[in-house]
Amino acid sequence: MTTETALEVPAVFDAVMFLQRMMATLPLHAFRSAAGEAERVDGDLQMLLNEAPNPEWTSANWRRYMWHGVFTGGRGVSWIERDGVRPVAIWPMDPAATTVVRRNGRKYYRFGGNEYPAADVIDVTFGLRTDQLSAYGPIHMGRKAIGLAIAMNNFAAGFFAGGGIPPMALEGPLPQGPDAFRRATEQIQRAIELARKAGRAFFGMPPGHSLKAVGIDPAKGQMTEARLFQIQEIARLYGLPPVFLQDLSKGTFANTEQQDLQLVKHLVVHWAVIFEQELNLKLFGQRRRSREVKHNLDGLQRGDFKSRIEALARAIQTSQITPNEARGLENRPPLPHGDELYIQGATVPLGTTASAPIGHNGGPPLDQEEAPDANDPKA
Repeated sequence: MTTETALEVPAVFDAVMFLQRMMATLPLHAFRSAAGEAERVDGDLQMLLNEAPNPEWTSANWRRYMWHGVFTGGRGVSWIERDGVRPVAIWPMDPAATTVVRRNGRKYYRFGGNEYPAADVIDVTFGLRTDQLSAYGPIHMGRKAIGLAIAMNNFAAGFFAGGGIPPMALEGPLPQGPDAFRRATEQIQRAIELARKAGRAFFGMPPGHSLKAVGIDPAKGQMTEARLFQIQEIARLYGLPPVFLQDLSKGTFANTEQQDLQLVKHLVVHWAVIFEQELNLKLFGQRRRSREVKHNLDGLQRGDFKSRIEALARAIQTSQITPNEARGLENRPPLPHGDELYIQGATVPLGTTASAPIGHNGGPPLDQEEAPDANDPKA
């Protein structure tokens, strides 16, 4: 099973393309910790990660190439070019042409006639084998399930290419001798093709002869159900909810939204953390804890407009975010006085009472003033 062959299966191609596009287009930012607070920074590193890792590649294309290797052969690798200790470029490497070796307890990567230490190579694997050098690839590990999908595709293509007519067996008194038998079968085949081209519903058969189908009827073999199951098998191979492979056979409005949450919580976050930690280690070293890179997953976690606005309003009213921070999440410009935290006035510590509001003339509010006396002439 090769990568090119496996990608001819629509479900495999869809899974690989979907995952690599999603992971490649997540915003990736650099942060510096100062006084215990992480501050987003700009500059060369931010440009390498989120814009262009080198003069030839955009960040999205570089990461797509990396993730394509992970979700096909099981490994994505890139070399970090440095000026001293400062990263100045990141170059993708072909994982199929990269050899990983261990010498004197250290790991090295050989590619294009060069050898790079592990500290200068970004290496993301689908799953690491026990030798700590080679990786599990999803296509190799799922080769039998993918092979079954290919076999069903080929059978369906051959079946419908023959006009939906399964292989037939001719029964009855047959001519003796190989040449006579060959001529008889050719005549029957020619009669079938002429009937198909002419659009006739039947054709004549010699007396005492009949044609019977050979093999399994696709309907009786549950071909449609089996092909649908293979999509679910391939989704299981990548940990994807089936709805993202266009399998809505069991999808509803409710559970499709839940599968969307499942995608972020149980798949995207895992790969994002793996990539972030690999970048942090290789870009900054083992002990440089003041700097880090991190994905922004807010875009994937956005709900529908009504739910999103209600959540932002609640966060503002409970002093969790400022109005300008909420506007930033919606890509809206900041406004004056929008950087202050607000909280509802009725929210007070337990066991205390809220301050009495002031009325229109400095006294108690109207709803707390005494009712006028009906016998008072001034009333």
